[in-house]
Amino acid sequence: MDKLEFKGTWNEVKGKLKQKYADLTEDDLTYTEGLEDQLLGKLQKKLGKSRDELIKEIKSF
Repeated sequence: MDKLEFKGTWNEVKGKLKQKYADLTEDDLTYTEGLEDQLLGKLQKKLGKSRDELIKEIKSF
């Protein structure tokens, strides 16, 4: 399995995700270091995407 990593700051990535998916809330995008699985689980449930799809998308930002 791939690990969640992103370029730049989380705030930039979060902003881009909110632009693309308007129904995401601040709670959905709360990132705490070491709890990447929790964040990805929330996003999977909300967006209906697989873990690997989400990681690939986040890395593309």
